[in-house]
Amino acid sequence: MKWFSTLWLMIFGLALLPSQTMANEEDPWENWNRKVFQFNEKVDYYSAKPLAQAYRNATPQVVDDAITNVFSNLEEPFIVLNDLAQGKFLQALSDTGRFLVNSTVGILGIFDVARHIGMPKHEEDLGQTLGYWGVDSGPYVVLPFLGPSTLRDTGTFAVEYLTFDPIDPQVQWIDNTPTYYNSVFLEYLDIRADLIPAEGIISGDRYSFIRSLYLQRREFLINDGQVQDEFGEFDDEFEDF
Repeated sequence: MKWFSTLWLMIFGLALLPSQTMANEEDPWENWNRKVFQFNEKVDYYSAKPLAQAYRNATPQVVDDAITNVFSNLEEPFIVLNDLAQGKFLQALSDTGRFLVNSTVGILGIFDVARHIGMPKHEEDLGQTLGYWGVDSGPYVVLPFLGPSTLRDTGTFAVEYLTFDPIDPQVQWIDNTPTYYNSVFLEYLDIRADLIPAEGIISGDRYSFIRSLYLQRREFLINDGQVQDEFGEFDDEFEDF
């Protein structure tokens, strides 16, 4: 995952060139963002989506669910840290319980046992924590390979994966770099495969639709659902977007 951070840090600097024109208040770098978006669309069309579709076709649903659950469980300790940073102490206890239950009774997270005993999954990250403390989201940004983001979330991405990469500690004891990258590849392949059924909801200009979806979803999460979310009915499908 660390090479992704290095890559976007190199390319993202180009987005700050003064030649970029102000498109609107949320997306002042729209010209640049659309170019990156088209690049990502081509990469997805010719590589990521075919691989994801093959994965869906070859993987039984129970196995797909298990893989998704394992990676979701690995994120829980970092979610707990963000719970605490936002003063959500009861939620932190619940998320700690989720991690302990799913890591033991759920067999290393293969089964989401906690969900069935009243411990719902929460989505908290460093970008949400900064938003909670009043840090503005900044302009909308489309990152090469990684997709939609904001200036604030882009800055936190490197911190999260350089410091709190949930996969890295699990494979360090093996001291096997291929194992690490295979784990990262499997995680993103699983996420991309799970998004395929939701693609049918996209209408009109894909760039504008995805931008609106991303920004509203982030605002919804940062405010714990206390804002109007026009895409609320699609949140489950795009929770990993």
